[in-house]
Amino acid sequence: MDTGDQGLISALVERWHKDTSSFHLPIGEVTITLNDVASLLHLPIIGAFHSFETLHVDEVVLVLVELLEVPRDEATAETVQCHGAYVRLLWLREIYQSKCEVGHWTVATHAYLLHLLGCTLFANKSATHVHVVFLDVFRDLNQSGSYAWGVVALVHMYDNLNDAGKSGDRQLAGYITLLQVIIVNDCYLIVFNMFI
Repeated sequence: MDTGDQGLISALVERWHKDTSSFHLPIGEVTITLNDVASLLHLPIIGAFHSFETLHVDEVVLVLVELLEVPRDEATAETVQCHGAYVRLLWLREIYQSKCEVGHWTVATHAYLLHLLGCTLFANKSATHVHVVFLDVFRDLNQSGSYAWGVVALVHMYDNLNDAGKSGDRQLAGYITLLQVIIVNDCYLIVFNMFI
């Protein structure tokens, strides 16, 4: 679902400066901070930092078989259809529903969390696929809450802003709603403080 204001996003990408990791706006510089991420999303910014290592397609198939309990041939077919280490969000919804119907709650949780990440924090430009690398972090659900998710989300957003700014591409991946809320909030505060 596209909920982004394309005009605002385009204007922000044009004003993003990689060197300062901030938007240079007529009313001043605005940046996205860890405090913004923590206060708006209530994601932890303290904890273990999980770096997502690229998975080979064979590893992706193994992760799908183990954590989503799908047959190997189905996992292979999905990666072939997606041309790599991705799965379709629609396919994930189907896995989630089928696992809920039979009461496999841990597997349903894995599918739900991967879908959630693929639609929010780690959304990509395709808007229909999610990278399977994010599933591996939910191997131990008890440990997944100890990660500094806010840090990873902010790094992901900065990386995508840097990529969009240098390529001239006006498409942006990441949690676009968060970006819009932070910018509107920060701009409001800057203007408000100008009149005090």
